[in-house]
Amino acid sequence: MNRHSSFSLRGRGRLVGGIAALCLYPSLALSQTAAKQKPDAVPDTGEAVVVTGARGVKRTVTKSTAPIDVISSKELLRTGKASVISQLNNLVPSFNSPYRAGGGTSTIIATGALRGLNPDQTLILVNGKRRHKTSLINAVSSLYNGSVPTDLDMIPASEIDHIEVLRDGAAAQYGSDAIAGVINIILKKKSHGMDSTFTGGANADRGDGEQLQWLNNAGTTIGRDGYFNLSLDMKKQYASNRANPIAQSVQLYPKVNGQPDPREATADRMVTTNYGAMPQESLLVGYNAGYDFGRVTFYTFGTFGIRDSDLNYSFRSATNANSLPQVYPNGFYPRVVVHEQDYQFAAGLKGTQWGWDWDLSTTYGQNQAKQTADHTINASLGPSSPLDFYVGTLESSEWDNAFDITHGWKVLGHLQSSLGFLHRLETYRIRAGDPASYAAGSYVNNGALTTPGANGASGFTPEDAGFMQRNNMAGYVDLAWDPTRKISIGLAGRYEHYDDSSGNSAIGKLTGRYQITRWLAIRGTMSNGFRAPSLAQDLYASTTGQFRLQNGSLNLLDIKTLPVNSPAARALGATPLKPETSANFSAGMVLTPFHNFNVTLDAYQIEVFDRIALTGTLTGNAVSRILVANGLSPDISAQYYSNAMNTRTRGLDVVATYAHPVGRFGSMQWNVGWNYNQTVITNIKQNPSQLSSLGSSYVLFDRLSQGYLTKALPKTKLSITNIWTWRGFTFNTRLTRFGSYTILQNSPSSDRTFGARVIVDEDISYQINRHLNVGIGANNLFNTYPSSNGIYNALLGQSQYPGTSPFGFTGGYYYGRVGVSF
Repeated sequence: MNRHSSFSLRGRGRLVGGIAALCLYPSLALSQTAAKQKPDAVPDTGEAVVVTGARGVKRTVTKSTAPIDVISSKELLRTGKASVISQLNNLVPSFNSPYRAGGGTSTIIATGALRGLNPDQTLILVNGKRRHKTSLINAVSSLYNGSVPTDLDMIPASEIDHIEVLRDGAAAQYGSDAIAGVINIILKKKSHGMDSTFTGGANADRGDGEQLQWLNNAGTTIGRDGYFNLSLDMKKQYASNRANPIAQSVQLYPKVNGQPDPREATADRMVTTNYGAMPQESLLVGYNAGYDFGRVTFYTFGTFGIRDSDLNYSFRSATNANSLPQVYPNGFYPRVVVHEQDYQFAAGLKGTQWGWDWDLSTTYGQNQAKQTADHTINASLGPSSPLDFYVGTLESSEWDNAFDITHGWKVLGHLQSSLGFLHRLETYRIRAGDPASYAAGSYVNNGALTTPGANGASGFTPEDAGFMQRNNMAGYVDLAWDPTRKISIGLAGRYEHYDDSSGNSAIGKLTGRYQITRWLAIRGTMSNGFRAPSLAQDLYASTTGQFRLQNGSLNLLDIKTLPVNSPAARALGATPLKPETSANFSAGMVLTPFHNFNVTLDAYQIEVFDRIALTGTLTGNAVSRILVANGLSPDISAQYYSNAMNTRTRGLDVVATYAHPVGRFGSMQWNVGWNYNQTVITNIKQNPSQLSSLGSSYVLFDRLSQGYLTKALPKTKLSITNIWTWRGFTFNTRLTRFGSYTILQNSPSSDRTFGARVIVDEDISYQINRHLNVGIGANNLFNTYPSSNGIYNALLGQSQYPGTSPFGFTGGYYYGRVGVSF
């Protein structure tokens, strides 16, 4: 259990257990939005007016010059998912969110991305304003290796009105990161009433992975012309584990006089772990407010969250030299707890002057992640070593100030002109842990060397600690011209200046749409874009234990992520990072052959140049000598960030919606989405001379790392959703087919392909009266599992399923809801 939690539901065994049990019965509910829907009304056809991608111009989804999805809060709720990231994974065909991107802090970052690219290549906005990034990093991960994303799960789900997903490069309109697209989260403006929804559930097979979530939202008026909307969300996640008992042939204890220890015969061999979910709990608060003073409107919104996440590392048996028999005679499980505090606040004024709409705003966001470790030891200090450590703290902040103006003109039709200016100050800080967490002592355990630093979670050293900041200045022009009712043309240009090595960028975008007939339109875009390296990618350093397959054996390695500018990284060939650049092309059509039936097809190509990634794991005697020469331990492996390659991603999005009545039996809405996506590497940076001199076996970006970029995501994803509404009942059935994918290894004989799987989700709710709604549901109704990993779990009982599975590996999850509204 987490003894460090600042907000805790733990230790309430009977109460929590009773609530969890209650939630599994079919007597639970929906929120006020569903409560106010007319039972037999034809559902929304998706023709919502969007604000993303077209400043000052109101366009519907099908009239947009680029593909865009609009997802309502009730659609998010009906997925039964407790995470905004996993909700989007179910609802947006080209959005991919693996169950787990990798190890370390990658297990707790809400990680997902559009069109097969990295999470930090999708820009996140809230009410049109840039959202800050997490201070954590996908540092020791499989998918999305080295990315520094925005954590969507730090935004209260109950504060979200709807989400607009622009599936197109938009860096010229919105700036760095928008290579794959933009996700704009629009907050609620409701100024009356209150709703509260409680959801609870668990995995079927082992009754684990329990989730409890309580969402609350209320609104009120301020004076005559103002509103204030407030949300409070609480969530608690318990662990789920799909490990098997360790094989009898595996030695858990050191031999006694050359013979097996008698304890081997009676030892509990269910000691390893294969976590599907790790314990986590959070409390999030959000608000959205505004007041219209007449010619000027004041607005403000913000979020504040605290979250505690457990990182339970793999079992270290008593045969491990670091399991000192005086301290851990039966082995141990190191654990890190990440205590996060995250907030963002925005305020602004907007109005109209001389026919120009103007918006002046300031936004500040920060994420702080303090890390502590327990149930571990720094064995190099001997039996007197502490067992609890302060590992260190990561801090990231962004302060944005923007001024935007827009004006409509009658020029051969209608011309909307927009321009704006932005200043952003970014900071990143690493604070060192306590000395015992990283100390390198000289203790030897029965002739075997012990690993320096807290096992599994070596602390940030004073050399790792540091602070960086940079300023960014930007200006843009965005034109939208409708010369006739059938033609729309868009042109945007942007110039950005960074005062660090990212330098200057000038980018542009051209869009067009032509309504050929009443029911058929074609559209297309072409643009270039960029993504400046995050400060974390320049500064970050850490050491984490991870299993790697080497010569057919699964070995635990202590992997050190080296700062790019550190002496050790430079000795291994690292060079300063430069921005990624991109070239985007898309072409598509929109079909509306009859009422309430829409189909969009959009093909795309995204080329990314100088793509930033972590190198492969550099290990072996030659690397050890370089590390020792630069003051580091010989027992670690290394990796660092590099502009490693160029990639090309090609794909196709198909989205169809149809709404229709069913006579006396209510109404139905159908949503079908299909995505095909493939990424290839078109060029890999040559090995630096420092690595080449070590021998042919040392490769900057190895086959394993290449495979995670090109083969590890399903090429295809199909989603079919049916929503049937009848007399207060809502039946939401969703079928998702995830295509096959392959995990490459450095040795081709160890490659593993995982077959396609079809997952069925079901959500049923009933509106009892205007105040109360109940519901039950299942994610993965038929308890489907991915293929087994084979060699990975043959002996150790862990990693029997791929953590990168797009639908998880813990089987069916069944839940219930109860909601009240006033």
